[in-house]
Amino acid sequence: MTSDGAGATPDAPVDAVEFYWRPGCMFCKHLEWRLRRARVPLRHHNIWEDPDAAAIVRSIASGNETVPTVVVGTERFVNPSAREVLDALRRQAPQLDVAADADLDE
Repeated sequence: MTSDGAGATPDAPVDAVEFYWRPGCMFCKHLEWRLRRARVPLRHHNIWEDPDAAAIVRSIASGNETVPTVVVGTERFVNPSAREVLDALRRQAPQLDVAADADLDE
């Protein structure tokens, strides 16, 4: 990952999901709960406190500050399902031990 979390370096392994959120976002809380339940490592970025994180979200979400926005290696998602994130994590970081899809209860 690059230091801003927006991109990936081909030789750098993915060790966490870059999770962009803001306080009061129930969609963020819901997705975070499901991902934590699946033992997904998250690196949080509060877009209201970090202008660089907000800029990354705008670059991914067509100029909007839509959260949750998630980056997994080279894959980017705006308001994804937990299943989409887990599938991307399995592609980008198969070395990580994440729960089976059956554990999501979506």
